[in-house]
Amino acid sequence: MNNLHGWSLFRNRNFAMFLAARFCASLASMMLGVAIGWQVYAMTRSTFALGMVGLAQFLPALAFALPGGLVADKIDRRLIILTVLGGELLAAAALLVLSLSSYGSVYPIFAVLVLLGTGRSFVAPASQSLLPFIVTAEEFPRAVAWHSTAFQCATIVGPALGGFIYAAGPSWVYGAASLLLMGSVLFTFLIRGQWRIHSASVGLQDIFTGVTFVFAHKNILGAISLDLFAVLFGGATALLPVFATEILHTGPWGLGLLRSAPAAGAALVALWLTHHPLSKNIGKKMFYCVALFGLSTIAFALSTNFFLSAFFLAVLGGADMISVVIRQTLVQISTPNEMRGRVSAVNAIFIGASNELGEFESGVTASLFGTVPAAVLGGMGTLLVVALWAWLFPSLRKIDTLKHELAA
Repeated sequence: MNNLHGWSLFRNRNFAMFLAARFCASLASMMLGVAIGWQVYAMTRSTFALGMVGLAQFLPALAFALPGGLVADKIDRRLIILTVLGGELLAAAALLVLSLSSYGSVYPIFAVLVLLGTGRSFVAPASQSLLPFIVTAEEFPRAVAWHSTAFQCATIVGPALGGFIYAAGPSWVYGAASLLLMGSVLFTFLIRGQWRIHSASVGLQDIFTGVTFVFAHKNILGAISLDLFAVLFGGATALLPVFATEILHTGPWGLGLLRSAPAAGAALVALWLTHHPLSKNIGKKMFYCVALFGLSTIAFALSTNFFLSAFFLAVLGGADMISVVIRQTLVQISTPNEMRGRVSAVNAIFIGASNELGEFESGVTASLFGTVPAAVLGGMGTLLVVALWAWLFPSLRKIDTLKHELAA
């Protein structure tokens, strides 16, 4: 059992380099997110513009997700990740140049966001499908938890750090993000081995096989679509700049802390899962946690106290983390090696839709009904989705252990 201890995974050099690279890239992404959100809202004072920040990333990610999955099953996955990280480094540098030039339009920012969304459509399936080759099948649930822990730690530190640095000007945030992306490129370069599935049968005609596979496996379809619609309706985090300024009356530092709060809760839960993997009643726990996500969204929307709002955001993040680990593990252990890139691409579409499209939905709803009513309606929508999916996917609700799914 000692080889399954959570910390033992770091004896694997490739896993350590992979995790360091993802942490640096995620930290840079979170810093960019808080800087771009604050800058766009400061320039426009428009909730619709905040929604467009999400849409500008989602549309290219949607357009290139399936080709990205196909590429991940044909080309060295480390090379794909290196190429995309180089593109993100150029994007951060472009934002740095734009901020130093004192431009007055948000359209160049949206152009950079399109570039970032395009890159992430290729890096998501490559990185998700690379992890199962770095660790063993038994270690994989813990590796997912560690990966999630690193991501959530970056999500905690990134927005808060970005908010504090933003006080000196957006160019400082973009410069720091560029340095972090340089580090991510270096760590990825140090991962050894060739990470490509040699399959001559994979061609352009197979671009939709990932979609076919997902729809043929009802538990996978139910898990990722539950996350899609639950987070789509409950995406109140897109409105945090409005909550920070107009309801909680705080500045960029407060926005950074609010954006860090969901990650703080998620990181604590993910770290606990690295040493205590979920073993029983997996399906029911996932549904309960998504419901808690919706309830926490409603509570956050109704709060007018900064610390109470941060607490509800932390609960929201912790609840979401459990469903994330279950979903990611279920998808990867149920997918053949030669198809992991394409299936991961479908999963990335669902995740992107729930996040970026959820931000757009929140921005539009807030512009129509107001910020607080929009967030409350979103939380109620999440609860409705949980009830409907529990009825539509009874086999998902009845999953007991992930080991059973692996054996199946």
